Amino acid sequence: MRFGWVWCTRRAIRHRTNVIAPRRLLSTQAASQQLSKTRNIGIIAHIDAGKTTTTERMLYYSGYTRRIGDVDEGSTVTDFLPAERARGITIQSAAITFHWPPQNAQQPDQQLPSSFEVVPRSSIPHNINLIDTPGHADFTFEVLRSLRVLDGAVCILDGVAGVEAQTEKVWTQAGTYHIPRIIFVNKLDRDGAAFSRTVKEIGVRLHGWPAVCQIPWWKGGDGAFIGVGDAVYLRGLLWQGASDGSEIKCFSLEELEKSDPSFADEIRKSRVALVELLSEHDDGMVELFLEHDEDHLAIPGAQIIQSLRRVVLQRPQTVIPVFAGASFRNIGVQPLLDAVVDLLPSPLERPDSEVSVENRSGSLSQLLAPTSASAPSKVKGSKGVAPAGHGLHIAEAKNLQACALAFKVVNDAKRGVLVYVRVYSGSIDRGSVLFNTNLRTAERAPRLLRMYANDAVEVESIQTGQIGVITGLKHARTGDTLIVYRGLNVKAQPPAGLNTLQLRPIAVPPPVFFTSIEPNSLSEEKHVLESLSILLREDPSLHLSVDEESGQTHLAGMGDLHLEIARDRLLNDFKAKARIGKIEIGYRETVTTATAPFTYDLDRSIAGKPTKVSITACVSPAEETDTISAFQPTNADRPNQEESSSQEPYTTIYPPTQDNNHNTLTIQHPSLSLTSTKPSPLLPPHLPLQTLLSSIHAGASAALARGPLNHYPLSNTHITISLDATTQLYPETTPAAISMATRAAVAASLRHANERSANVLMEPVMRVTVFVNERSLGSVVQDLSSARGGQVLSLDGEASSEGAGVGGGGTDSGEDDVLRIDPALIYAPPDPFASGSGNLASSGVADSQRQIVARVPLKEMVGYLNHLRALTGGRGTFVMSVDGFEKMGAQRQKEVLEAMREFS
Repeated sequence: MRFGWVWCTRRAIRHRTNVIAPRRLLSTQAASQQLSKTRNIGIIAHIDAGKTTTTERMLYYSGYTRRIGDVDEGSTVTDFLPAERARGITIQSAAITFHWPPQNAQQPDQQLPSSFEVVPRSSIPHNINLIDTPGHADFTFEVLRSLRVLDGAVCILDGVAGVEAQTEKVWTQAGTYHIPRIIFVNKLDRDGAAFSRTVKEIGVRLHGWPAVCQIPWWKGGDGAFIGVGDAVYLRGLLWQGASDGSEIKCFSLEELEKSDPSFADEIRKSRVALVELLSEHDDGMVELFLEHDEDHLAIPGAQIIQSLRRVVLQRPQTVIPVFAGASFRNIGVQPLLDAVVDLLPSPLERPDSEVSVENRSGSLSQLLAPTSASAPSKVKGSKGVAPAGHGLHIAEAKNLQACALAFKVVNDAKRGVLVYVRVYSGSIDRGSVLFNTNLRTAERAPRLLRMYANDAVEVESIQTGQIGVITGLKHARTGDTLIVYRGLNVKAQPPAGLNTLQLRPIAVPPPVFFTSIEPNSLSEEKHVLESLSILLREDPSLHLSVDEESGQTHLAGMGDLHLEIARDRLLNDFKAKARIGKIEIGYRETVTTATAPFTYDLDRSIAGKPTKVSITACVSPAEETDTISAFQPTNADRPNQEESSSQEPYTTIYPPTQDNNHNTLTIQHPSLSLTSTKPSPLLPPHLPLQTLLSSIHAGASAALARGPLNHYPLSNTHITISLDATTQLYPETTPAAISMATRAAVAASLRHANERSANVLMEPVMRVTVFVNERSLGSVVQDLSSARGGQVLSLDGEASSEGAGVGGGGTDSGEDDVLRIDPALIYAPPDPFASGSGNLASSGVADSQRQIVARVPLKEMVGYLNHLRALTGGRGTFVMSVDGFEKMGAQRQKEVLEAMREFS
């Protein structure tokens, strides 16, 4: 019988001795690999779970490297930035390509057999494009844009900490794109490792059924971690001999019965549980079970792999294969690589790419289908989307040669701007003219690269399903769609239709932290702005804004570490000479009292022309709510206008605008009707009613952008503008005059309201999910509720599932649709060091991990990570998302204002 994972000593030694030199591997024909033998995967996990360490072992065993890099030494392949090596964390996702199993240069390339039962996929060399992603919450966008182009993912868990906060976040993000995932429980060699507890946490916190494919092998049942028990092929894998983990001995159940009968018995139990679980989700396994006389152990391992592959590719994925190991001790990585090839999909097995063309949405295959298969659709649905049954095909699509998504832009000191792309159709050849459908510009691709972390090899083309790099593009940004069209040149554009083709974009999370940037001198201003523009092109989650009143430049990001890295790059890499201010919080102001109507008369020359207009305004608090949502969906271009049913057609109500500050504007315009088709004789001929209303709205928005208390934007404020066309409009009235008068009238009303009763500051409040060990729970709760003025919402509750993190890109389904799993129904082998049994709370080590969900002011979360680590001995972690804005109490507002004055 031939096992899928042939890890006996003979093959392991061959892998060690026949190591392929990096340059030899770089010269192989990776681009010509069949698409079915390609895996685009990502390594995702919480920070410090072992992503980069596992990646290093993958590169070593595949033959790409001759030595194993170490994170602490700063010698890893994928963490090549100075900031990454200094901090020991991944900041920028790195792409690298290798083969598994390693290609043998003496043997011809084998074809994938038609019957998977004969030869497992993992026995044939596959091309693996791997992306090592960051684990820190501040770099969540780096994970998001990597997930957008992946076909599968390996989620790594810390066997001691279990399912941590950032793990839930990246798992949810991957679920948004329906990416098949497998789990590798790492660090089982450490004291306090609890495989059983971690498996149960997978079911409870990641909302899927864990399919335990491997169980830990403890020496003597309660000693050191020495190997794994394979539930798929019913064997034990023992890592011993070579210090690099290349020598693995395989033991059958019969051999284990003699040396370790309890371990052999547990392997049988794990196989029974695995077959039972697969039978519930895969009809094919039920048939196999009956064919083998209901004997769980008689089903061949290759058939188990087939069944696992089918359930992994289901949408949504409810069964999660779980593997065990300790990457730092070089245990379990080779079988994990086999699982990547055997279980995760090729680009051919992924759902078709979503595209939109001329306000119609559909799939890329619909666009490229022959005309007879999909006729053009001219019918639009209620939201501009083609109704079901109508094709997306356009005649010009036959000339489409390639379609790709730019998912990352990097400014390389030696190679210039590198644009990472994933090709979804056709191939991009060197020298091709690429049309950017987002920017409507065409550029030529002078060079194409295949990246190996910081190294690169030039290639002639990037084929369908592959990830590559294009150099020399001046305009492409993250999320842009690039197409190649037959006959296109840099000065021409594709025909109508194709020039609107866009793949599914990459969502950019909103910023949370702000800091100020000021050039040292006027002569340095240009260089600073150019450097900032490069940073923003590389990382769209950074936002740059300029305060019109003060002229101060503000840089916003996902967290303090995110801004710290941006600052270091600005000063060290780009040599910009600028002063970086302290992190500032985006507060809001809100009025507390209503004002009487105030009329502002404007009578002066604007641009050399006399203008005259009169505007009446008053302000009042909006509907009283202590907390308002920070990111309510709004219209993208301009606010909708709604006619009040009670005052139609004399009142126009503008709902909350794009700033999400929940301000409302009511414009009362008696005798002027929006529904009338004839021009009103009360209006000047050059001033239609829609233009008049838009000018009023622009002026009111400008006034709301700067409050009278401390110059913060107004929030939760209602403005009423009264305009009597018979007495307040004149022949010389212009839109600019209306806007200026409205701004002055609203600003005066805001000042009057603040003088009568001082405005109240509103501060952003974060929903924080903190993971701490049991012994630190009390001190962390006290710190959050007392020292930081937070409100603890729950302990070990489900409320944290909402906190997908800042810009977490939540799930498609609501909270009620999440799969709830009873941990008592999950199979997991007993942990030899655990006390107690039964429920999740009591399983695992005595100092188990606890979860705290709280609402805390954003100001108190600046620098919180360092404080949390001090409280928890370095084990505490947290993620947070914006929960809304909340009014400050008088004492807290006084403290904040005093701190601002000290800073200024």
